[in-house]
Amino acid sequence: MSGPMHFEHHAATYEEARPPYPAALWRRVAELGALKPGLRAVDLGAGTGQATGGLLAAGLEVTAVEPGHQLAAQLRQSHPAARVIESTAEAADLPEAAFDLAVVATAIHWMDLDQLLPRLHRALVPGGQLLVWRNVYGDETAEVTPFRERVAEIVARRSQPGRHRLQLSERTEADLTRSGLFATTSVDHFSWSIDLDEAQVALLFGTFSDWSPAEVEEAAAAVRDLGGTVTEHYGSWLIALRRVS
Repeated sequence: MSGPMHFEHHAATYEEARPPYPAALWRRVAELGALKPGLRAVDLGAGTGQATGGLLAAGLEVTAVEPGHQLAAQLRQSHPAARVIESTAEAADLPEAAFDLAVVATAIHWMDLDQLLPRLHRALVPGGQLLVWRNVYGDETAEVTPFRERVAEIVARRSQPGRHRLQLSERTEADLTRSGLFATTSVDHFSWSIDLDEAQVALLFGTFSDWSPAEVEEAAAAVRDLGGTVTEHYGSWLIALRRVS
């Protein structure tokens, strides 16, 4: 599998390739009191700013942390109201008690939590929230479509088995709370779907760090074989935590 800097090679198309986070997830974030205007938020592993944009639109003051130079440049261009720090989440210089909210959107699996969590605990105010969420491309609980059958055939030929991403919410929650610095307040799952054509599948699957160019082309060809458009059933999970004083 490629490392997180894999996404640097897709910086120009990443925003177009990745579907936005579902509206139901954002509604839940609002219910958690995390979208109040004036709150100070840090978005870690911000990429091109899909989460940053939602936070800014709600009236928050946002610091976005992104290690990739090209991704950070895209972030600055798309969201000039955000303060952008070009750094890994673990090494970012975050002042003490500077944030009410920390967000990690589809990036926590790249981070060293032993390094990150103590620094994040220091950067959040007492009782501050940590929200960790992730889009799951291929909902394992949904009906298997002909396109997903073709995707499964591609993955089955690998020497390493595919990942069960919905289960990652349980493992991630355990990892986030093991230190005792943060406590879970809620865990939510969301199901949604999107129609994608051949070009969109090629763009999206091309951003997946565990897919080779040949596999991406094969997935795109499957869309063509299946009529030019496929309905993809996806999911998202959201873990909400509070800083333990």
